[in-house]
Amino acid sequence: MADVSATQVKQLREMTGAGMMDAKRALVEVDGDIEKAKDLLRQRGLAKAAGKAGRTANEGLVDAYIHHSGGVGKQGAMVEVNCESDFVARTADFKHLAHELALQVVGARPQYVRREDIPGDVLERERSIYRAQVEGKPDNIVDKILAGKLEDFYKQVCLLDQEYIREKGKKVGDLVAEAVAKLGENITVARFARFEVGEASENGAAAPSQN
Repeated sequence: MADVSATQVKQLREMTGAGMMDAKRALVEVDGDIEKAKDLLRQRGLAKAAGKAGRTANEGLVDAYIHHSGGVGKQGAMVEVNCESDFVARTADFKHLAHELALQVVGARPQYVRREDIPGDVLERERSIYRAQVEGKPDNIVDKILAGKLEDFYKQVCLLDQEYIREKGKKVGDLVAEAVAKLGENITVARFARFEVGEASENGAAAPSQN
């Protein structure tokens, strides 16, 4: 069993937001390897989140982020994030999550919260485009290519499938799952709206993106 220093525990906690004992146990299990311990904590967080997914989340908050350019707010987003209790909704960790999600919406421009929100006609249009691109190839190859292209599409347009703008290789859905594990409640992203100066006039006064 590896000896784990207080410095290592502190570093892992700062990276993951995990509790002191959880961080120490993870480091001991992987012989003090910070990156492996980080991955282990993330896996456990996802497992805990899956177990809470069916629980009702009727509390929460709405948060907003405004991106300033030249001292003027040019882009912004509002996001509604739900949890199970008002107590959790008032915690700094939950507020931080909501703010990070609003920041993600501004920076990464998702169109939907999750892949299940994409209308059937939109998906069928994407499939038709991809099929045309691989016309003439064997069916088994076509199926694999279509699946891969759809996954790439989800990563572009679905908030929870997008890569978290602050950490390469980490999905926004993983960020939410880690919050679920830490706060002990089911957490869901209900909807968002994104605004950009000039966008409405370019689109014929279209409503902001929202889900």
